[in-house]
Amino acid sequence: MSLPISVAVLIDGGFFLKRYYKVFPNSKDHTAAEVAKNLYTVALKHVGNDNFLFRIFYYDCYPISKRVHHPITGQVINFEATDQAKFRLELFEELKKKRKVALRMGSLRDTGSWLIKPTVTKELLNGRMSINDVTENDVFYELHQKGLDIKIGLDVAALAFKKQVQQIVLISGDADFVSASKLARREGIDFVLDPMWNPIDDTLFEHIDGLRSTCPKPNQPPFEPGTAGNRY
Repeated sequence: MSLPISVAVLIDGGFFLKRYYKVFPNSKDHTAAEVAKNLYTVALKHVGNDNFLFRIFYYDCYPISKRVHHPITGQVINFEATDQAKFRLELFEELKKKRKVALRMGSLRDTGSWLIKPTVTKELLNGRMSINDVTENDVFYELHQKGLDIKIGLDVAALAFKKQVQQIVLISGDADFVSASKLARREGIDFVLDPMWNPIDDTLFEHIDGLRSTCPKPNQPPFEPGTAGNRY
């Protein structure tokens, strides 16, 4: 029987929420408290009953506080007052209440630009739409997360060099984790990737020690035991 190990779970918040609404049934109606509870369950399933949770690190950005005019309707949009911003802030507060959860906050880079969605751009270029057909839902305000990849990389390095854990689980779909994974594995850390059932590039398998998703598999009941498709 193997000895218990210490496990750290690192969660890319933006990725988690995108996948959450694809894999959890009726998730569009979930409150921030329900999302936080399910996130915690997903993380703890990686630890199991025989190991120890070192900490859950959650990486995200605070919403921007800015007012802009919509280019189609001309209406003023207060980003801080949107439902999405309110939900994000509520989620952060719920996660702060959870045992052994640490928030790692980056920032949003404001480009000041409105962009047409790629699917709509394709229709415009193919001549199936004209610019007069573009609606308010066909454009979005461009924002980019800053500093999160660096924070994840620094935490992985610190955990590895200080020998604080024997296993690191990263819930993400970003290939930028490869350098951090290589470092951790060189230091003897078991590095597991959880893409929440999202396909990953075949070349990434050489940089991880295991692939395992603990959230519900799409089109299957939540937390079904023994789901297939994991390499662990």
